[in-house]
Amino acid sequence: MVVKDDSLAQYMCEGDPGLKDYFPAWLKDVAEDATLEGSFLDGVIVGREGLLAVVLKIKDLYEDQTFVSVGPYGDNVWIEEYVTHVGGDPIGGVVMVKKNEAGQTQHVLAGYRPRTSVVHLAQRLAEEFAGTPYAEYFAASES
Repeated sequence: MVVKDDSLAQYMCEGDPGLKDYFPAWLKDVAEDATLEGSFLDGVIVGREGLLAVVLKIKDLYEDQTFVSVGPYGDNVWIEEYVTHVGGDPIGGVVMVKKNEAGQTQHVLAGYRPRTSVVHLAQRLAEEFAGTPYAEYFAASES
């Protein structure tokens, strides 16, 4: 039996109150050739400027980001799980940050759920980046 039950979804949970002041330190030291990929975009954004433009725009769209958990995974990887809303839509995010040998952010991989919220986030980002080189990563594909 398949039952759609959003109440069980982690994106419907509250964040950890102990992380209320957490800010991603990995945003402060991003390699020039860093890459970003995620469920909200097509392709891979290459370069510090693009990665920061997109990540900071997404953070700006968040209405109430709260972190569920953060921490290291192995030697050069950092994982964050959080919940938020964009345009009233609930979003759960998991971000994996890989560091290079110099300790800089080298690769960011972001997964979001549920699917409908991911689609809405991509649409918002397409609007926000209209007229820029980043718009193509979020535009709906022609079928």
